[in-house]
Amino acid sequence: MDSKETSQSSSPQNSCDTFHSTIEFIGKRWTGVIIYHLLNGPKRYFELAEEIPGISDRLLTERLRELETQGFILKKTSAPGTRKVEYELTDMGKETEEIIQAIVKWVKKHGCASVE
Repeated sequence: MDSKETSQSSSPQNSCDTFHSTIEFIGKRWTGVIIYHLLNGPKRYFELAEEIPGISDRLLTERLRELETQGFILKKTSAPGTRKVEYELTDMGKETEEIIQAIVKWVKKHGCASVE
């Protein structure tokens, strides 16, 4: 292999670090499901908990914090003194809709008709 081939073969690996990190983040247990449920608009914590059977309060809280930290969602608090908190997708979070819908389509095609 000459030096040109070496640099070309190592280049994709360098660009894949971001891809790998993104796939790992989105693929984390419950993360994609939370994004999926927020695609329909803002939701309160209890709404998400009700819509996602099997997720524990601890994991829902943890994933919401991670999504907020990574810039996928905003945590919006209503007027001071009230405890109304809503979670909604940011523009970056909304950009995942095409990806999530492609996954839903693929799952339906391959035999899981229960996906909405």
